[in-house]
Amino acid sequence: MSETTTKDPGWSFSNAFWVANGVELLERAAWYGVFVAITLYLSRILGYNDVQAATVSGVFTAGLYLLPTFSGAYADRIGFRNALLLAFGLLTIGYAGMWALPTLLQSNGLAVYGREVQFTGLEESWYKWLFIPVMMVIMVGGSFIKSVITGTIAKETTEVNRARGYSIFYAMVNVGAFSGKTIVKPLRDSMGNEGLIVLNLFAASMTLLAFILVLFFYKAAKEKVEARSVAEVWKSLLAVLSQGRLLALILIITGFWMVQHQLYASMPKYVLRMAGEGSSPSWYANVNPAIVVLTVGLVTQLLRKRTALFSMTMGMFIMPVSAFCMAAGNMFGGAEIMGMHPIAVMMVIGIAFQGLAESFISPRYLEYFSLQAPKGEEGLYLGFSHLHSFISALVGFFISGLMLDRWCPDPRTLPESVQAERLAALAGNGPMPEAYAHAHYLWFVFVGIAFTSAVALIVYGQVTRRIDARKTA
Repeated sequence: MSETTTKDPGWSFSNAFWVANGVELLERAAWYGVFVAITLYLSRILGYNDVQAATVSGVFTAGLYLLPTFSGAYADRIGFRNALLLAFGLLTIGYAGMWALPTLLQSNGLAVYGREVQFTGLEESWYKWLFIPVMMVIMVGGSFIKSVITGTIAKETTEVNRARGYSIFYAMVNVGAFSGKTIVKPLRDSMGNEGLIVLNLFAASMTLLAFILVLFFYKAAKEKVEARSVAEVWKSLLAVLSQGRLLALILIITGFWMVQHQLYASMPKYVLRMAGEGSSPSWYANVNPAIVVLTVGLVTQLLRKRTALFSMTMGMFIMPVSAFCMAAGNMFGGAEIMGMHPIAVMMVIGIAFQGLAESFISPRYLEYFSLQAPKGEEGLYLGFSHLHSFISALVGFFISGLMLDRWCPDPRTLPESVQAERLAALAGNGPMPEAYAHAHYLWFVFVGIAFTSAVALIVYGQVTRRIDARKTA
């Protein structure tokens, strides 16, 4: 860790800190460019139905957040630099595999893409499950990023400037997310569904560039390499899970991330089905990182003298408002608002509230968790900090698949007459068919989840304050 001092170093950080943030930006651009369209890729390119696509995406995401509990320990053993090289090497191979897989399927006589949706043979074929090993490579590579980058921030900052360091980190995360999502719409416009395939080449190039930057420029200061056995990793995991305070906080913050994950689980399909193929779900999703980049520094500065729990609680009560706004679009009818479909307008407003909530919650959550880590185990503990996303991805994506199938189904699964009625409604000629009349119920479910989590965090704060007061007495 950088030398501890009572003097505030301001915005001055080590070389390793800035390189880590730079490659984090590239990795996030790759990940979010692919992930914002992952359910579309699985359904439109590989022939998965809604429940299958949501389940596989959820397991994909959950694994990416569970594995840091192990990769963080391995990173402490081999060194952060070697861990980053391994991570970006695997990610480059994985994204290249997502690009190559449809070509492989096509060579086996299965039409998988084009400007129009084609599934010749894929819906019943086992070939589509070849995505699983490719997914595993990306999961393992991405899991190192979660622990190593946040661990680097912890090692290269002090208690004086740690909150500031994490605000920079979170801003870089969202700059990367914004740039990655921006490329999806032009690719879909120019290449149709084939753009969902070419997108993976962009992701592979970003992670390859990150690999090169780490290879030549990343040199951590005073990095200690410690070997840990699998038994020691499990012992540390059990130690974290045995801390009721941390475990309860993880479960409560899971509610926030269940709603947040709907940007990728539900929103793209919901918008395209309810507002038409001309909609831009990847650009709507970009509102989230844009708001975070604009507000995270200001929010951190304004609340610097407040506790992390106070900041997180404020953010948690913004989330039910976000989910309600997303639901409201389907209650306005089909009349345009400011030249946009009401579904799109209210989705953008809801996502903006989501970004604001994230500025209150995520940096302070990481700060809180990092301060619980024993010296030299920052990477390991910060890997555990992402357990909330493991739970929320498994549950949130699965719920999304079920609710899309029930209230906002894939048009291909409906009778031709209903499909025609939907297309007429999107063209402004009549209401949406009955199959989509209650599509907004999907978002009401997440209003309830978000509100329950917010109340739970208030209770958590009161209980922990009483426990601390008793210990002091």
